[in-house]
Amino acid sequence: MTRTVLHIDSSARTEGSVTRDLSAQIVSRLGAGQVIRRDLATPLPLLDSAWIGANFTPADQRSDTQKQLLSLSDSLVEELKQADTIVIGSPVYNFSVPSTLKAWIDLVARVGMTFQYHETGPVGLLEGKRAIIVMASGGTQAGSDIDFATTYLRHMLGFIGITDVEVVAADAMSVDADGALAKAKTQIEALAA
Repeated sequence: MTRTVLHIDSSARTEGSVTRDLSAQIVSRLGAGQVIRRDLATPLPLLDSAWIGANFTPADQRSDTQKQLLSLSDSLVEELKQADTIVIGSPVYNFSVPSTLKAWIDLVARVGMTFQYHETGPVGLLEGKRAIIVMASGGTQAGSDIDFATTYLRHMLGFIGITDVEVVAADAMSVDADGALAKAKTQIEALAA
């Protein structure tokens, strides 16, 4: 049994979403003691110059306004830290992740909190966690040269220290929706709880 799951959905579709359905099946299969839910259908704010300025101000020198600007990001990072497993539902929009998921990544990839720089390069700080990416696409095959969604998510998760990453793919659904869903369900059944 997984202790804590962070369940992230990024589909703009709140009804009839393949990734929402499949990610919910995975969370149920994992039998988590606690589920932290993050639905990105309600978009997160984009980074702006004030946020960047606050982020690069040393924590002990931040004004109350800067602390407030970073408070949502701090909460999102805390959700990641609490989770043993992260389940991310990500449809493929124009060969990549939805903009709402990119906004989440921008808010959690923070130097000193989720990664840090060393002489040899960046080192992720969130080691020992598992991630399961649920990908659905109309025509993009998972892992293909035009799949910038799962490759990007794998890279960013690894960048913050999460290297145990599995992909459940309902890909190329425009070609064979039934076959794509059957394949994804088989992948879900094969997941270890």
